[in-house]
Amino acid sequence: MPTPLLQIDRLRFAYPEVPLFDGLSAQVPPGATLVLGADSSGKTTLMRLLAGELAAGAGELVLQGVSLQAAPAAYRALVFWGDPRSGALDEQGVQDWLAALPARYPRFDAAALARHIECFDLQEHLAKRFLMLSTGTRRKVWTAGALASGAALTLIDEPVAGLDKPSIQYLQQALAALAEQPDRAIVVAHYDALAGVPWQSTIALPDR
Repeated sequence: MPTPLLQIDRLRFAYPEVPLFDGLSAQVPPGATLVLGADSSGKTTLMRLLAGELAAGAGELVLQGVSLQAAPAAYRALVFWGDPRSGALDEQGVQDWLAALPARYPRFDAAALARHIECFDLQEHLAKRFLMLSTGTRRKVWTAGALASGAALTLIDEPVAGLDKPSIQYLQQALAALAEQPDRAIVVAHYDALAGVPWQSTIALPDR
């Protein structure tokens, strides 16, 4: 396995009376990593922990040598994460949101974004606000930004929810291409492995 970009060390987290993780450790290498689990197994919670959005009860996360515990702002600056279902984006214009990403992510790839917009068939939606988009289109816009971000750690939760078949096929191709990059870790949480994606590693969560 290549040198890991992300070290997960003895992570512990529990909701009131619902323990989820107790000493979870894993190494996330460059390429594509699958967080595999059924509903209620804690996939989304783990993604939020890896993003630094939730505080773990114990343990440490180190991304490209940056510790979330010691330098939280520097750690989060290396991460692309969000929930496309969140109402926080409702009033945001699609084009405005996409245009703001390069300032947040120094390695943003504008050519890749143009390719994702074309292949996800998003041109007609760029002038809209997020609240005007269907569930699937909203997710495609967010995914296009995530894939183009260049973030060292890109976290994608339930990637195919609401997507049509051509979009799922393109997403699989895009993930496969990104899996070849030596300096990015794409972590995808899903209940099954997406066909055609060369997963470098898998974090399997037990059923709850």
